[in-house]
Amino acid sequence: MRARSSRRGAGTTGLTVTARRIIRLNYGFQLLFNLLWWMPVFYAYQKAAGLSDGQIFGIQSIYYVAFCLFEIPTGLIADRIGTRNCLLAGAVVMTAANLAPVVSASYTGFLVHFLAIAAGRSLTSGAASAYLYDGLRAEKCDEHYLRAEGTARALGLVAKVVCWPLVGPLMAVAHPTPYVLSAASAAGSLACAVALPRLAGAGAGTGKTDGGRGGGAFLRDAGAALRCVVSSRWLTLVMVQGVAIFTLSRICQVNLFQPILLDHGIAEASHGSVMAAMTVAEAVASARPQWLSRRLPPVAWVSVLSLALAGSLAAMTFGGPWAVVALLCLFAAATGFAYPIQRKLVNDAVPAHAPRATLLSVESIVDRAVCALAAIAAGAYLAAGRLDALLWHSALATAVLLGVFQLLLRSGVVKREGAGQGVRPAGPGETRAGAADRPGTARNRARKPL
Repeated sequence: MRARSSRRGAGTTGLTVTARRIIRLNYGFQLLFNLLWWMPVFYAYQKAAGLSDGQIFGIQSIYYVAFCLFEIPTGLIADRIGTRNCLLAGAVVMTAANLAPVVSASYTGFLVHFLAIAAGRSLTSGAASAYLYDGLRAEKCDEHYLRAEGTARALGLVAKVVCWPLVGPLMAVAHPTPYVLSAASAAGSLACAVALPRLAGAGAGTGKTDGGRGGGAFLRDAGAALRCVVSSRWLTLVMVQGVAIFTLSRICQVNLFQPILLDHGIAEASHGSVMAAMTVAEAVASARPQWLSRRLPPVAWVSVLSLALAGSLAAMTFGGPWAVVALLCLFAAATGFAYPIQRKLVNDAVPAHAPRATLLSVESIVDRAVCALAAIAAGAYLAAGRLDALLWHSALATAVLLGVFQLLLRSGVVKREGAGQGVRPAGPGETRAGAADRPGTARNRARKPL
């Protein structure tokens, strides 16, 4: 009777009760953990606290370096103590981090704040995705992973659109409100992590099974992750393909967003509205990656969407203000479609029994390292007044990278694999496994959904 109730509703949704619980709690965790109320005002807040521009941007540089340094050990920790426990730790650290500026609105207080933010986010960056993927696969509901990952991202983006306009009025009532609300949101994510079901086997942590709690165990996991990257050409290639998406989206939406608008005569007063429109476009696309045609396999869609990002950047050099706004929204929508598909490709490419969270941290380090180099180059271009050249060169570099990727793929040098079992991603004509299909058969293992 108990087993039957655990599968209640599977005939209509294809989800078990446990899988549905995992997905809903993951939505809550991702939304609350990433809801940083202070994001739109942190620069002005630090200026009001007496920090100089050099101190503010110096803290940001330290933050990015710290994030990269924290990624590997936190990924290893997730694979040793379990992804759920790592989410708990990340939520605790994030709650404390958001309270640091309230306790001390000084250079030291903000430095501690951003270092703790880096630690908290690195604890969850790979663990959250690994927990969701392993949890749904344990319930034989892994065909729902793509939509669950995308919807979680979309809900977080929508929450920001709704909440960020309230920050100004709330600060007028109580100045530290953005940081207090961010801490409260992080505490809410902690409650979601506590409610997440424990996973048996994958994602549950291996420290208790082999007794390895010392540095040797962590080194073994690090070595295993590096061996996976070296031995699996497919995993390495999929990670490299994702670099284009992350770098282009990060550089455009963070570093070049205001320079592009100002270059086209769009006043600062309108920048918030443009950002809101982009966020809505990205949220809708993130929630509906299944809208993309299944005539192309997922790996091809990531390349197509990356080219769409590059093309949008290049086209901005020709259009007027309204055309640029439309292209930025198109850019955001392509980003929204691409992120969950790329995340699923990487998860599918991780070999069986490999340290998944550690490997996802490796991917994150590669993305941020390339992004850091791109940011330096972007600064040099902008300093020289060559914004149009930067957009064109970014587009051309992306096209070259993807051309090499497709050449390696079509030449047979790299064979497609999937789910850590040598199963390739969904190909042309393959459809989503229906609720009545049995996921354990060889036929259905070959029918990976987009």
